[in-house]
Amino acid sequence: MKQLFKYGDTKQFYKTVSKNDTAKFNGKEVHPYYSTFALARDAEWTSRLFVIDMKEVDEEGIGTFVNVIHKSPAKIGDEIRFIATLKSVIRNEVVCTINAKVGNRLIATVETGQKILDEDELETLNRIANSG
Repeated sequence: MKQLFKYGDTKQFYKTVSKNDTAKFNGKEVHPYYSTFALARDAEWTSRLFVIDMKEVDEEGIGTFVNVIHKSPAKIGDEIRFIATLKSVIRNEVVCTINAKVGNRLIATVETGQKILDEDELETLNRIANSG
């Protein structure tokens, strides 16, 4: 794992809300706004931008947590700017805080964790997951 960043460094990702990003359960749309599920997915992707740069060729990132506080709606067509800030790197776990905004309006705050594991550690996880 490469130590390329310092605490406070940022990465950004832009996402335009589409019909596929609205809240749906059991195939039925609940409302026509950006779902918390899609928000969590896109926030995790934004923090993964750090992991992509930090991992070695024989390593990969795996999520450890996503904490979302969804504060305000976003509608189809809105452009969301995700700003991930590197909060900490403890051993092999990368933790980021993310603000999601439409214009100047904060729609969510998120915190994510991802561990960077080598191929042997990933294979061990695969064996555990398939042993049941």
